[in-house]
Amino acid sequence: MWERIREIIRKEYHQTLRDPRMRVLLIGPPLLQLILFGYAVNMDVENTKLAWMDQDHSPQSRELLAAFQGSRYFNVTESPSREGEIRELLDRGRVLAVVRVLPGFGRDIQRGSTAAVQILVDGSNSNTAAIASNYALQVINRFSAGLSADQQRSRGAGRAQPVAADAPSLQGQGRVWFNANLESRDYFVPGVVVNIIALITIMLTAMSIVREKEIGTMEQLMVTPIRPIELMLGKILPFAVVGVIEVALVTAAALIVFRTPFRGSMLVLFACSVLFLLTTLGVGLFISTVSHTQQQAMMVSFFFFMPALLLSGFAFPIRNMPGPVQVLTYLNPIRYFMEIVRGIFLKGIGVEVLWPQMAALAALGTMILGFSALRFHKRLD
Repeated sequence: MWERIREIIRKEYHQTLRDPRMRVLLIGPPLLQLILFGYAVNMDVENTKLAWMDQDHSPQSRELLAAFQGSRYFNVTESPSREGEIRELLDRGRVLAVVRVLPGFGRDIQRGSTAAVQILVDGSNSNTAAIASNYALQVINRFSAGLSADQQRSRGAGRAQPVAADAPSLQGQGRVWFNANLESRDYFVPGVVVNIIALITIMLTAMSIVREKEIGTMEQLMVTPIRPIELMLGKILPFAVVGVIEVALVTAAALIVFRTPFRGSMLVLFACSVLFLLTTLGVGLFISTVSHTQQQAMMVSFFFFMPALLLSGFAFPIRNMPGPVQVLTYLNPIRYFMEIVRGIFLKGIGVEVLWPQMAALAALGTMILGFSALRFHKRLD
């Protein structure tokens, strides 16, 4: 039995590496995805173009301007003086936000009353607008805290003894765990590992079996002593090895090229990858039973992969999706592997935390691969 399976595996590797389309699938998509999500896809908001409209022209407003200019998140590029200019700047996309200092700003600060600052943000991209607005509020809050500290020091210097009845002040300090610099690259690159192993193994498995039908060699295999289970194992085992190798290559590239933090266990990562391969190889095997040409197999693979990727939490949080869609994601194996990979990379968690996701992958993989194997066996018979 194993001698026949070994010969099929040897033939599969030779046939795969000889086919130019297969070589492109093995090398092209991993490199393309890694480059795109590592360099091009960046959701960080830095050096945001900002317009500054000062209607007060006081020393206090100039100090606030200096605070914005000193922030790495903003780059003051425009100084409108009229309302129409603000609308034009936002309409043309020349700035993302406008900070407008209203008249009486400095006077209100000197009096100790509330001083108003208006922030106008282009909300076409809601995510970027929310982040930029939050950063602007942080700059203003730090400026306000500095003014309060200066006023307290001025009052303290004018009296000999502190007053016991003074109210204590509280200062909150935030600390971000797992991704201290809030780099979107560190969030997306681990997800690329999931995308690559899913796309490569699904498409290669489906197209490999369909290729036998398309060129007419499936009938020749069926008249040999090879049994259906041996043929199936000989077809999917090579791509299981390819999937593990792809995980190793992309993980190494993420660590070396992008300096993505890796705080977990490499052994746990590869063990979970094997569990995930049960689902992707099963899906590829199923696609091979419903496709008659390699083009059909590729189209069906993308038809499955793209919705599964969108519902995996790769780019959009699952908790923000509608309730029925959230329930649907529990049937998506990519969702569980995405949580596993990001947890291993960024949090350094292990089996004691990830066992529910691993159990879900094992259950889904067994069902998908089992159903696909039965259907594959029936089609051969």
